[in-house]
Amino acid sequence: MSDILSQSEIDALLQALSSGVLDLHEMKEVESIHKVKKYDFRNPQKIAKDQLMTLEIINENFGRFFQNFLSGYLRVPVKSTILSVDQFAYSEFTNAISNPAFLSIIDFEPLKGQILIDISTNIVFTIIDRLLGGDGTETQETRTFTEIELSLMNSIMKKAMPLLKDAWDNVIDLKPKLEKIETNPQFAQIIPHNETIALITMSLDIGQSEGMMNICIPYLVIEPILDKLSAKHWFSTTKEQLSEKELVEIRNRILNTKVEITGELGKTVVKVSEILNLQRGDVIRLDNKVSEKAKIRIGSNLKFLGDIGVSNRKMAIKITKVVKDGENYE
Repeated sequence: MSDILSQSEIDALLQALSSGVLDLHEMKEVESIHKVKKYDFRNPQKIAKDQLMTLEIINENFGRFFQNFLSGYLRVPVKSTILSVDQFAYSEFTNAISNPAFLSIIDFEPLKGQILIDISTNIVFTIIDRLLGGDGTETQETRTFTEIELSLMNSIMKKAMPLLKDAWDNVIDLKPKLEKIETNPQFAQIIPHNETIALITMSLDIGQSEGMMNICIPYLVIEPILDKLSAKHWFSTTKEQLSEKELVEIRNRILNTKVEITGELGKTVVKVSEILNLQRGDVIRLDNKVSEKAKIRIGSNLKFLGDIGVSNRKMAIKITKVVKDGENYE
């Protein structure tokens, strides 16, 4: 239905008002009723929507850094996805935590206070299993963690602290420090129960295992920097492009990168029994003919063709052709 009245509708409305069919005071009362909004005093909304959006961006970056770190450290595909970002009372969060749990309490210097990272126990057991040589697919029973397991996870979380610092770089120069790890939610009371927190919920997939990671950030901790969490400040401090000096530095690093180049004279398949019986003077026949070009590979990719020769009394290959994408010389 259109919000704009036609001329006939306006005339009818004015006539109804003048005749007393409609009462102007009643219309104002109905309008004021629609403006009333419910407010939960037990869960005050202290963090604005754009500030929650900035927290989502920050923790999305942290999730990406954390997944890359775990992928390389555990040698298994890891994926993190933000599911929700909202604000609650701290008691709502702690009441939902199972026991035993894996709770990392992190000092958020130079801000006053601590944040809390809760990782599902099944994900923690998967990480531990991979660290100890397993494949991380075995289902673990619900139990408390051993001292050795906590020591391993303590090392992992300490390595994640620089990732947390990098994620917050656009807002504040953090110096996060892992204070301790708790397995009992009752001993992880970092703020009073009725205080407001920002809760970032992520899904964390490690190989075949799926679980959750919750990042609990108390309002009291980020209150001094709330103005920096506005969308305007965030995008104004985000670099749009690299400086000339940074481009030159990147170019120099790329040009000075060393890569292994392999000259392939030919290849063949030899049985193990034949290798064991090889003696001096034996000839191994390759698949390349004398007239064919030698293949030059960078890593495993064929990039050049060349002629075999000698340069300064050393064997060499002279590049005669650059292999373009789509050309088949295999």
